Amino acid sequence: MSALSPFTCVLWDVDGTIVDASEGILRRLSIALEHFGHPAPTHDELVHWIGPPMFDSFQANVGMSLEQSAEAVAYYRTIGRADGYTTGARLFPGMAALIAELGAAGIPQATASSKPEVQVVALMDHFGLAPHLTATVGSTPDEQTLSRKADIIGEALRRLAAAGADVSRPVLVGDRHHDVEGGAERDVPVIFVRWGFSWPHEAEGAQAAVDTVAELRALLLVGEPEEPRPEEPEPEEPARATASRPASVEIG
Repeated sequence: MSALSPFTCVLWDVDGTIVDASEGILRRLSIALEHFGHPAPTHDELVHWIGPPMFDSFQANVGMSLEQSAEAVAYYRTIGRADGYTTGARLFPGMAALIAELGAAGIPQATASSKPEVQVVALMDHFGLAPHLTATVGSTPDEQTLSRKADIIGEALRRLAAAGADVSRPVLVGDRHHDVEGGAERDVPVIFVRWGFSWPHEAEGAQAAVDTVAELRALLLVGEPEEPRPEEPEPEEPARATASRPASVEIG
């Protein structure tokens, strides 16, 4: 365990924790639902969609059968590929700096996301976070073979261990009850972040809940963040003599 953290490794949920991809999700979801004869969701209704696998959400939220849900997921992913997986996505402020600081401290990190892994890889590359991650883990493209949060957490821990990381004291950072439940199933404590798409009660069962990145950092890292060093002033140029105004240098 690093002396700089109470945890030996950090697992990250992605949507609602590191990345706000709601703009693109809302657009693609609206197109997909209307294609299958359902009304488009409002922005406030995204809380019902962001977090769990889309395969489950199409069933739970609009009553699709297993077969219909599989078809809807395939259509939704086709739109996503055409859009580009990073279109409309943005980082939550402060998250990139925290992930970079954990990486600089030598603390192994991995994603453990319900998003398809190809999308997670694209997002981590796009935002320059990939160099700080030992493993990038998401669901399988069909969101069925590997989709349960507990299984994704297990896969993230497996890949970290295979890379030589100490996984004896992991922590998962997430924003939905699926993260809390999946962590509990794997005996992995969860730090719940409240800036994602969630209801207040979803934090129940988490080891801690935080409202800001500063609060999250205080749980993941020991010590105060380093203050940026002030830039040193550039040395002044020596005075130059001119024909009209000689340099004030005494000789004698």
